[in-house]
Amino acid sequence: MQILKDLSLERDNPGVSTGTEWIKLGGEKIESYSPVDGKLIGSIEAANLQSYNTVIQKAQVAFEKWRLWPAPKRGEIVRQIGEALREKKIALGSLVSYEMGKSLQEGLGEVQEMIDICDFAVGLSRQLYGLTMHSERPGHRMYEQYHPLGIVGIISAFNFPVAVWSWNSMIAWVCGDVSVWKPSEKTPLCGIACQHIVEDVFKKNEVPEGVSNIITGDREVGKWMCEDERIPLISATGSVRMGKEVGRSVASRLGRSILELGGNNAIIISADADLDMALIGCIFGAAGTAGQRCTTTRRLIIHEDIYEVFKEKLVTAYAQLKIGNPLEGHHHVGPLIDKDAVNIYLSAIEKCKQQGGSFVVEGGELIGKGYESGCYVKPCIAEVTNNMDIVQHETFAPILYLIKYKTLDQAIHLQNDVPQGLSSSIFTINLREAEQFLSHVGSDCGIANVNIGTSGAEIGGAFGGEKQTGGGRESGSDAWKAYMRRQTNTINFTDKLPLAQGIKFTV
Repeated sequence: MQILKDLSLERDNPGVSTGTEWIKLGGEKIESYSPVDGKLIGSIEAANLQSYNTVIQKAQVAFEKWRLWPAPKRGEIVRQIGEALREKKIALGSLVSYEMGKSLQEGLGEVQEMIDICDFAVGLSRQLYGLTMHSERPGHRMYEQYHPLGIVGIISAFNFPVAVWSWNSMIAWVCGDVSVWKPSEKTPLCGIACQHIVEDVFKKNEVPEGVSNIITGDREVGKWMCEDERIPLISATGSVRMGKEVGRSVASRLGRSILELGGNNAIIISADADLDMALIGCIFGAAGTAGQRCTTTRRLIIHEDIYEVFKEKLVTAYAQLKIGNPLEGHHHVGPLIDKDAVNIYLSAIEKCKQQGGSFVVEGGELIGKGYESGCYVKPCIAEVTNNMDIVQHETFAPILYLIKYKTLDQAIHLQNDVPQGLSSSIFTINLREAEQFLSHVGSDCGIANVNIGTSGAEIGGAFGGEKQTGGGRESGSDAWKAYMRRQTNTINFTDKLPLAQGIKFTV
């Protein structure tokens, strides 16, 4: 395939790199099959314990050197990575689409997100600000500053196979950290391609070996990372189940973790909503990426006065969705990641029916010409109650649940009454409703929007959620502070030593 050549990929690739050197130590093979057509894209040699330890040791040495580079100089390296990504945008975006299954426009958008975070990180490299405080003691000055942590371990998921790594790595690098990345074993080639792009930039600038590292493998590799005291911070994206395991493991050694876990996101459709605008946000939120975003819209909480009207709009719109090869621009919905995901989707539909759900748009698996991979399904819509067990859990597939409400207080309660707390939205032109939704008695999610959907986030804002979503924050705003250690400093510039709180001590 041409995109493999454009990204320096082979049919058989090493899967462990320290940024300037690829390590081959006879690890097991991981084969990557496209959910688009079921064909083998390529294979990767996974990490074993020996190659893993080699990477960590080189990362430790690299950190000692990299942290001495001035932050703006580190930012210049990230700027060049952004330029390299611009050159490779079409090729990398196409690979994301083909290996993961999202539409080509979404694949290109994901690479653009990487470029955007590079731009953000470049500016950040000159804005790693601390604070100054007034001391209670005369002749003293107090301030706080931030220092790099060391190795940042990144465990990413298949649904955003490159962007989430960039959120973490670009910020970590300008902060003076080094990174060790375990990409999803379902989309390993995307990770290898990113490493090649970074590697070229690093070699030209004589960046120390071990600043950017990749270790491809299964859950065992992630387990090594989480238990490794040499890695002070683990940033992990995945399911709630996975996050609980990561959180326990890292906490047991008093390490730090950034957890970006499940979402069960709802949009409230007010009686005062612009229904045509809301319709677009709901459909893309629910069917985009075949329902495989952590910010996918899972629930629509619709005011009873407009419930039937909006339901009919949804049914009509769903009938127009085109499902097929995501590399072909006229298709709205691509495949699920693999056949296991299809089985989970089918099981969720059956559970929904058993628990009393009624489908107004039927789901099911698609077979026949164009669907040979066995990974294509129909986006579907069910009328449910919020307390149904299946509704309380996240299903990573295009199943949309409709729920009716009477008052805004009730709608907000329904929105919040799930274990997850990532993204939320309300469509309304009523200022009072919008402000209540955004207030402390409104949405309990990390992201709350008005008149836009739940999916998609700009890199300028911190990304993350509450409750079982994990509480982590990545990307913009002051999320950079999670990648550094805070230090409070006090300087006495007098010839006396007064103690705090007026304590007297003499000898």
